Amino acid sequence: MIKIIYIIILSYFILGGIGFYFINRKRDKAIARKSYTKFITYFFIIHLLFFSIVINPVYFNYLAITIVAAGVIELFRLYKKSTYKNTAFYLLSNIVFAASSIGFLYFSQLPKEMILFAFLILSIFDSFSQISGQLWGKTKLFPTISPNKTLGGLVGGTIMAIASGYLLKGLYESSVFNIVMLILGIVLFAFIGDIAASYFKRKYKVKDYSNLIPGHGGFLDRFDSLIAGGMWVAIYVQLIQL
Repeated sequence: MIKIIYIIILSYFILGGIGFYFINRKRDKAIARKSYTKFITYFFIIHLLFFSIVINPVYFNYLAITIVAAGVIELFRLYKKSTYKNTAFYLLSNIVFAASSIGFLYFSQLPKEMILFAFLILSIFDSFSQISGQLWGKTKLFPTISPNKTLGGLVGGTIMAIASGYLLKGLYESSVFNIVMLILGIVLFAFIGDIAASYFKRKYKVKDYSNLIPGHGGFLDRFDSLIAGGMWVAIYVQLIQL
């Protein structure tokens, strides 16, 4: 099963690479180079997270703790860089981030199959929403907060996530209704998490949280949707146990 899943992942990366080629072929060379750097870095990040889950989920739990710790530091760094402006907003943001992080850390301790299913669905949504948005996205959803978010990207990413749920259903054996609800929740929370992280950056007038990850920015630039999506899975697991 894992071998089949890995083949699916590689197939998606090939599709993504083709998509990036069409996106970048008419761009300025510097912009195209940055886009390819982002794609290659994302390839290694996905593999790191994927194998941390497959080999031993404890490793993924350690990575989750690292991501949360880095997020706390990045939030404070922007607050400090602004000379401690918007204190009430910063404190509220930390409360939201703390709640999301608790859910995410709980998610990182769930059974391997659930973690892997949710992680793959979220990664597929995240990557294909970017690709479909750049290829066909015209209607901007939040132009002042996150100008790259488009209706075409959201729809394209959601369709790919739901379709992939069928291919990956062996990881999470449940009713069609439960699988669709899990996927839609992951998509919704990931999208909201991304927008919330972007809003925090706009409030402090920066493009990225940091420059730690080539082509992506900081940890929150890359993992905001994973934290929020993981939070939904934690909530979902509790709901189905009621």
